[in-house]
Amino acid sequence: MSMRPPTLRHTLTAAALAAALAIPGLAAAQDPQRGGTMNIIVQPEPPLLVLGLNQQGPTQTVAGKIYQGLLTYDFNLKPRPELAESWEVSPDGKTYTFRLVKNAKWHDGKPFTAHDVVFTTKTFLMETHPRARAVFARCESIEAVDDYTVRFVLKEPFGPFLQAFEVSSAPMMPKHIYEGTDFKTNPANATPIGTGPFKFKEWTKGSNIHLVRNDDYWKPGKPYLDEIYFRVIPDAASRSVALEQGTVQQTQFNDIETFDVPRLKALPNVEMTTKGYEFFAPLSWIEINTRVKPLDDKRFRQAMMHAIDRAFIRDKIWFGLGRPATGPVNSVTRFHEPDVRKYPFDPKKAEALLDEMGLKKGSDGTRAKVKLLVMPYGETWTRLGEYIKQAMKRVGVDVTLETTDSAGWVNRVSNWDYDLTFNFVYQYGDPALGVSRTYVSDNIRKGVMFSNTMGYANPQVDTLFAQAAKAVKDEERQQLYSAAQKILVEDVPVAWLLEMEFPTFVDKRFKNAVTSAIGVNESYDGVYMVKK
Repeated sequence: MSMRPPTLRHTLTAAALAAALAIPGLAAAQDPQRGGTMNIIVQPEPPLLVLGLNQQGPTQTVAGKIYQGLLTYDFNLKPRPELAESWEVSPDGKTYTFRLVKNAKWHDGKPFTAHDVVFTTKTFLMETHPRARAVFARCESIEAVDDYTVRFVLKEPFGPFLQAFEVSSAPMMPKHIYEGTDFKTNPANATPIGTGPFKFKEWTKGSNIHLVRNDDYWKPGKPYLDEIYFRVIPDAASRSVALEQGTVQQTQFNDIETFDVPRLKALPNVEMTTKGYEFFAPLSWIEINTRVKPLDDKRFRQAMMHAIDRAFIRDKIWFGLGRPATGPVNSVTRFHEPDVRKYPFDPKKAEALLDEMGLKKGSDGTRAKVKLLVMPYGETWTRLGEYIKQAMKRVGVDVTLETTDSAGWVNRVSNWDYDLTFNFVYQYGDPALGVSRTYVSDNIRKGVMFSNTMGYANPQVDTLFAQAAKAVKDEERQQLYSAAQKILVEDVPVAWLLEMEFPTFVDKRFKNAVTSAIGVNESYDGVYMVKK
């Protein structure tokens, strides 16, 4: 990455940017039209809509229309202007200066200024947002140079700092509403106020969330839509029917079970894309509790990699969505290293590794017994569990499938009460933000989900991740991350399965739905409906 990201005079105009980034078919086919209602599925129902307090997936999708970040990102993860119109980075990689738009207002009419940015990053998110806290704790100072200029000075360089300003990573919060209050109990949490193109209107629990156009939005002429309804539909079959019948015009993430995708993809009234998830770049794996025998031996974990046919998983369980994973960094994001040890589907190699461990087959053909806690995220994961059981049985490992609800799954995994489970996490555009947290030993934190719950520890990996995070030049960061990936793929702290792709279905009448790497979590200020 260049040490001087583009300033405003080097960026595209808003209209040109939308045209350059939009997905063919989902892009604008004519001049945008004003008016229309869009119905979008949200599942599960968010616990609340204040994005600074809750960053779960459904909250991000809804609240991304209410709140905004300083930046957004194109499909190649390059930063683009949002509430920050331009920015500069000092040659030593420690000072970041953001110049803000001067006409943005909060939904209650108060102006958005640099003081809101300072309050958000220095105070609010440090208390409420674990991911943001880890980033902004690296700052020596955060100050408002004037009402529309903010300067961040880091204690030491941090390579992915510019990746930390999208709407879910650092949602801007109104200082005048939250300063001096208990953020989590503030009465304003019931009526979220942001700077985004849509304002909160009403929430009918168990049914829908209603957003309406912000007529005082800071981008002239936008948004185009009159309103958006987010429809709560818990049943997967009902979600598919709603899309087929046109009662909803968009689905995303896990809304549609993978086995329904081929049928829905053929519908004449909708288009499907897997673009718009590049910033999240989810990667699925079998999480392995390395504290438990025989899982503490890397040869057993390597045997698992050889025993599992990832191409079969992609083709027969995920119906072609995704790519077989080769390691901890998704190939669509930054600093992926392709030259790592390979684990082709080879049950004989798996058995040889198990023999080497001394795990000989008993009279019933069983070498070892382990338990797999199936992730409660739908029927696709249940089918995956059944396949893993069959695949491991073939090499002499008896797998008992365990089930629980979402709360039980989080409780057991975060407290290390499991042998194997499934998981997938977001990578957030840079290994320092979304990858290292899974593997560094100082993130082995009992009771904390999406940390190093496997208990994996390798001092060399810790050092490489730490050095890569603070390296200034991309070439140096790549070298360090490549070395870390090679070690991890040898050690197999998790059994990587797929670089996941999610299907986003959009009614063909709606244009510009997917225009960036954060996809359906964007503001939708450029989405419009083609009227007959």
